[in-house]
Amino acid sequence: MSSVLITGASRGIGRAIAVELAGRGHRVIATARRPETLAGLPVDRRLRLDVTDQESVDRAVRDAGVVDVLVSNAGETVRAPLESVPLSEVERLFRLNTLGALRVAQAVLPAMRERGAGRLVFVSSIQGRLVLPLIGPYAASKWALEALAETLAIETGHFGVKVSVVQPGAVSSGGGERARVFLGEHDPYTPLHRALPALRGELVTPEEVAATVADTIERPDPPLRVPAGAPAERVLLARKEAPENEPFLAAEIDW
Repeated sequence: MSSVLITGASRGIGRAIAVELAGRGHRVIATARRPETLAGLPVDRRLRLDVTDQESVDRAVRDAGVVDVLVSNAGETVRAPLESVPLSEVERLFRLNTLGALRVAQAVLPAMRERGAGRLVFVSSIQGRLVLPLIGPYAASKWALEALAETLAIETGHFGVKVSVVQPGAVSSGGGERARVFLGEHDPYTPLHRALPALRGELVTPEEVAATVADTIERPDPPLRVPAGAPAERVLLARKEAPENEPFLAAEIDW
C-alpha cells in the first residue's frame, strides 16, 4: 500500500479522502493548517501544513517520511462578480489554490524523481474546464492549476511520476456555503447570486469524490483528468462538445 500525504484534510473532501484511503489500508498523513482539527481521523500521522507557508510545507514533508502519493486538496472559493471582487481576494485564492498546490508538489517531487516513482493527484473542479458566474476567481485558480498539472505530467512522466487531476462538480461539503460573498447593498448582481444553486447543478457527496481519488491512486496507469461523479461527467462532456468561440454555461440563467 502507498504512503499518502493529503493537504486540507480537516473537513469536507480532504477528510473524506483520508478516511477512504485509511480504510483501504494506505498509510495516510493528514495535514491541515490547524492539526487539532484532524482529531479522530484513523490515520498514521496528523501534521500542521499551511500550503501558503514554505517553512510549514518543508517541515511537514520532512516529518511525513516517505511520500508515495501527494493528494493536493487544500482550497477555498468566493462568490463575487469580477466587476467588483477585491483583487486581494483573487490573489489569496491563487496563493492557496494554485501556488499552494505547486509549493507542496515541489517539496515532494525531488524524492519521487530520485526513487523513479510517485503520484501527484490534484483535486480540481469542473471549473478547471468551464466557468460559473460569480465564481470566476475560483475557476481562474483551477484553470491555472490544471495548466500546472498538465505541465508536470509532461515534465515528470519520464521520471516515473504520474499526475492526475480529479474534477468534481458541486459537492455537499459545505465549501460553497462557507464561501465569502462580496455583494453590496442593492447590488445589481444579487439576482445572479440567487440563481447560483441551480447553475451549480446536482450535488455529489465528499465520500463519492474520495472514492474517485482512491480509485485513481490505485489504478496502475491513471488518466490525466478524472471527472468525479456522473454530474461532472455530463457537464464536462457538454463543454467538450460545445462551440469554443462562445461562452459556455451548462444551464440557463434565470435573472
